[in-house]
Order: sequence, then structure tokens, then C-alpha cells
Amino acid sequence: MNRWAVVLAGGSGTRFWPLSTPARPKQFLPLATSVPLLVDAVRRLEGLVPPERVLVVTGRAHADATRQQLAAVAPVHVLAEPRAASTGPALAWATTHIAARDPAAVVLSLHADWWVGDAEGFREAAGRAFAAATTHDALATVGIEPTRPDTGYGYIERGDAVGDGVWGVTRFTEKPDAARAARLVAGGALWNSGLFAWTAARFAAETAAHAPEIAPHLALLGRGDVEGFFRAVTPIAIDVSHFERSTRVVAVAGRFGWDDVGTWAALRRVRSCDAQGNVVVGSAFVRDVADTVVWADDGPVVVDGVRGLVVVRANGQVLVTTLERATELKALLDAMPRDVREGS
Repeated sequence: MNRWAVVLAGGSGTRFWPLSTPARPKQFLPLATSVPLLVDAVRRLEGLVPPERVLVVTGRAHADATRQQLAAVAPVHVLAEPRAASTGPALAWATTHIAARDPAAVVLSLHADWWVGDAEGFREAAGRAFAAATTHDALATVGIEPTRPDTGYGYIERGDAVGDGVWGVTRFTEKPDAARAARLVAGGALWNSGLFAWTAARFAAETAAHAPEIAPHLALLGRGDVEGFFRAVTPIAIDVSHFERSTRVVAVAGRFGWDDVGTWAALRRVRSCDAQGNVVVGSAFVRDVADTVVWADDGPVVVDGVRGLVVVRANGQVLVTTLERATELKALLDAMPRDVREGS
């Protein structure tokens, strides 16, 4: 079987305001390294999937920018969604597109906006997911061995071993409270990373069996009517449409550093901190500051005598919040007057 990869690169530009914007969402930002997260994601596939078999799914507003950033990906392999309909329809479209060209394909699905600390470990785990998907004729998921109980992640509860380093899955649990997260970690559950693999044939069978939001409309894709398909489908995440409903799901464990870089506070996990626990990017001066993220994108920032803050200057706007409240940024943006949010 030929290996293919689909990189999901949607994004609305809210999680890293004011640096991120609708025109320049998270995947285009150099949050974890000196290059955009999207570029890192595609480079990480080198040696695992040939560049001519890498597809990227994004919104129409970001298709041109995606093509400009990814010289190794053929322009026709950047698929632009007519509307955002979550990951289930996006991956059904991409997998159908691949299957029409390579019916024996095995497909890896990943997100464009992750940090991965060990690229070789990532490729090793993804390779085992490819193998599990083909050997067991199943939907395969890579679960990350947790480093802490975290209420912001979903969890995979493993069942019996079905092969060497491959388990059945008894349950997916989405964003538990702190007490349950601690019990899940103690019981050997894995973080649900969203790194998946399947054969094109198995994906088609599971879509027909379990995804009524998608399956009746696949004929539209067969006729080349992508617009009609996205108008007809019900938005649904692949986790729900396929993985939570199917009985043919297996898991492998990933032992590479992984983070979904969900908030400004996450930068303290994915970037190097100074001796006081600060992440400082750009033209910034800090004094008597600890456990703080400072990002100066369009001018100098001076921070003095504080602890546990996020301070961002970008696109002519300034954000000051705490590490804890950084998780509430979307709610803050929704509450802002439009002229403040958009800097107009």
C-alpha cells in the first residue's frame, strides 16, 4: 500500500489574538520554532510520506497563503473547503480524493498546528499507526502517553492488547474534569492527539456504517460536486463520526513530545524558558519577572515586577492577561467591541 498524509490546516485566528487574525491564523505563526507551525508539520513528514502524496485541507481564504508557504506540496494538493464543516467532512473529502487516485492507499491524518518535540519519534509512531491500520483493517489512533492530568485534552481508554504495542479502545473521554483526568492518567489512558490512520477502503466502510451526517452525500464528491457536498453535510468531528462510533478502532502509544499549543500559556511548554520561567520573543525587556510569556511583534515591550502573565504586542494591539485566563481568550474576544477586537 502507498502511504498518504492529510494535513488539516483550518483555523479562525482567535486563540492567539492579537498576533493571530482571521487572515493569519495559528498555523501560519512561528509559535513553537522560528518557522510557522504548518511548515513544521509538513517537514515532519519527510522520510515518512513522499511530498507528492501529501494533501493539505484548508479554507478558501487561506489556500493561496498555504500554497505559498509549502513549496514541496503540489498546488493541486491544497484542497480549499467551500465552508468549514469540521474534520469529518474534510477528511471524507480528502480520503475520497486519494482513493480515486490510489484505491489501495493508507492515509495518515494530522493537524497543522501542533508542536512535536521529537520528529523521529513522531515518524516512528505514525509508522506504527500505518501498520496497525493495515494489519488490523481498522481505524488507528496514536495516543500520547500523558505527562500530567490535563483537562484540556481528550483521553483514550485502552482495552485488551490485539497485537504487539496495539490495543483495542474501550472509550474516548473528551476534556474530563480534574479528578477524572487524574484517574484516567493513573489508569493508563492516553491523550487523544488526533493523529489517525486508516486504509481508504476501511474509511469508506466505516463512513457508510456510522456517519449518516456524511455518507449519503459522498455521491456528490463522486460527481465532482464539492460545493454540493459541503452544502449537504452536517458539520461533525472525525472523532465523533468515526472513532467514537466504530467498533473497529485500535490504538498505539506515542512517546514523542506533543502539545496542541492551545493558548499563549502553552508557549512555556514548547519554547525554551529563561532561568525565571519566562518565554520572551521579540524586542522586549523584562526585569524581576517570572513565569510570564512576553511576545513583542511590532515594537518594544517592557515588563517589570510581575509574575504569571501573558503580555503580547502585535498588529497595533496589546493584550495583558494571566496564564490562567489565557484559556478564556475566545470568550474575551466575543465580549469585545468589534472596533477593539479588529483594531479599527
